[in-house]
Amino acid sequence: MLILTGNQIVLRITSINVNGIRSAIKKNFLDWLYNKKPDIVCLQEIRIANHNIKDEFLNPLGFKGFFYPAQKNGYSGVGIYTKEPPIKITKGLGDDDIDSEGRIIRMDWKTISIINVYFPSGSNNDRQTAKLIFLQKFELYLSKIYYEAMLSKRNFVICGDWNIAHTQIDIKNWKNNTNKPGFLPEERNWFSKILKTYNLVDVFRKLHPHQEQYTWWSNRAKSWERNVGWRIDYQIANSSLANLAISSEVYMETRFSDHAPLTIDYETQI
Repeated sequence: MLILTGNQIVLRITSINVNGIRSAIKKNFLDWLYNKKPDIVCLQEIRIANHNIKDEFLNPLGFKGFFYPAQKNGYSGVGIYTKEPPIKITKGLGDDDIDSEGRIIRMDWKTISIINVYFPSGSNNDRQTAKLIFLQKFELYLSKIYYEAMLSKRNFVICGDWNIAHTQIDIKNWKNNTNKPGFLPEERNWFSKILKTYNLVDVFRKLHPHQEQYTWWSNRAKSWERNVGWRIDYQIANSSLANLAISSEVYMETRFSDHAPLTIDYETQI
């Protein structure tokens, strides 16, 4: 737990699609973690099979890592680094087809649950169909989390690469992308619906209502250099936790991936 001036207790959570944990570490991702000092790190697209997971990938810098790889080697997968052991760990959605891709891992502590999710990208017609099915099933999963949190009075945050730019401010060239996966009306409407239905908050947008900030850039057409990006990485929290958020950062000084890490500080403890 990070202690700031005035004895303020801050929980620092980072979410990043690493586009391969081994690749990110080769690009000095661990140096950044050491300097940034997050308490919890949600990783998406770890792209590593169980038999290739070495301790240096799983438990770096005093973190305890929990990975949930896809069955297919070099594909998808999620993980969480934490310095405070959780009370409970749950892997998967309870659906064989989705869980074979290693897309959801959840951790519970006394006062907070963290759900780390890597949404399908919809990169072609078949994958877009799979993405829409995922959205439907994830909403059922989310409804259980929501009502459980109400009963237990535990806060929760859903971190991850949602592969959806929610509004026009979240994508550089929105007019040219209205018919492309990731910015389709049905995806954005679904996003708006779950925020309203479950009283959820896009924490970065709460802190920065008008900031044009992206978290992912295509490797084509010098998108990074021209800052032609999409904001598709989020921390979506219940309202009481969102109200405890005090600062956020999308780190862009160096690159570990085609995504940038999103870090948010919450005035709370776990």
